[in-house]
Amino acid sequence: MSAQPDHTPGTAYAPAPGAPAELLAHLRADKRADTWVPAFEREWAAALEESRRTFSLAPLYAVVQEWQGRLASAPAVDAFIASGYDDRDFIDMAELRGRRR
Repeated sequence: MSAQPDHTPGTAYAPAPGAPAELLAHLRADKRADTWVPAFEREWAAALEESRRTFSLAPLYAVVQEWQGRLASAPAVDAFIASGYDDRDFIDMAELRGRRR
């Protein structure tokens, strides 16, 4: 009998070992650093605690992937805001992600 569970969820990819530090350096260099860095650090601390409790790296990977996405999409968001488009009929992305799960 195997000690490994047969139902462990997989992650899309495992980030490089230095990815969190590199990501934090990019966040600190961004113009939104005053809000993004504390938010990342809070999410990272929560994921680290969850990881310690569950013996899984998945929460840490999820935080890195989410923040990489935020950082990558920031220029497009800035361009959208600068264009003056009306976004009053937006869909909350958190709500949309919740529907897919």
